[in-house]
Amino acid sequence: MPGGRLTRQDRQKIAEGLAEGLTYTEIAGRLDRPVSTITREVARNGGPGGYRADQAQQATQGRSRRRKPTPAPPTVTDVHGRDPEAVHELEEQFTVMMVGTGLPRMTARVLTCLYVTDGGSLTAAELVQRLQVSPASISKAVGELEQQELIRRERDPRRRRDRYVIDADAWLRGWMASARQNTMLADFARQGAQVLGATTPAGTRMQDIGHFFEHVGQAMIQAAEEWRQAYAAKRTANG
Repeated sequence: MPGGRLTRQDRQKIAEGLAEGLTYTEIAGRLDRPVSTITREVARNGGPGGYRADQAQQATQGRSRRRKPTPAPPTVTDVHGRDPEAVHELEEQFTVMMVGTGLPRMTARVLTCLYVTDGGSLTAAELVQRLQVSPASISKAVGELEQQELIRRERDPRRRRDRYVIDADAWLRGWMASARQNTMLADFARQGAQVLGATTPAGTRMQDIGHFFEHVGQAMIQAAEEWRQAYAAKRTANG
């Protein structure tokens, strides 16, 4: 059934489809499954280049044995009229997409959790409870997100604990952090070209790298400033 768990035979067909160069949509069509199911399955088990049916089956069985039984999610809508199952599916897809950008899975889960929380902030204890993982896992994940400036930390004076916050400027801060990194790479490449000799093949290569990252960094900063101005104008217009 489309909503049931993947079987060993399903996983073998996924592996065959990947070997044939099929897209996730084409593989999902073969199995009569949602595309998100295939995307999630492959991402959890080595990615398109490393997916192996037998290993995926064993890993799934291992996770099933370790997983604590939890009650089935309620089918009633929440106070905003949302379907919890649809929200859960959204969280899974969002996490897979963030993993695809290079974030570790736990870091992506924490970021997703903050994004789909109406309040936009959670404590470490609340993240532990929602994600059912260890405090150490949460600590490592939020550290990585803070380093990339995708979240910020606020002190809750009433409860004397930190809250991790995601806001409208989160992606802007992360984008600017990436732009600064490109600028640093450009400076390093120019210095490297001087060490290697600007007229040598290696020095020329380093110069090209420097020009590329300088151009990309400046373009990113310009795009961010244009977005900031447009966003501010939109908020002012909406009053």
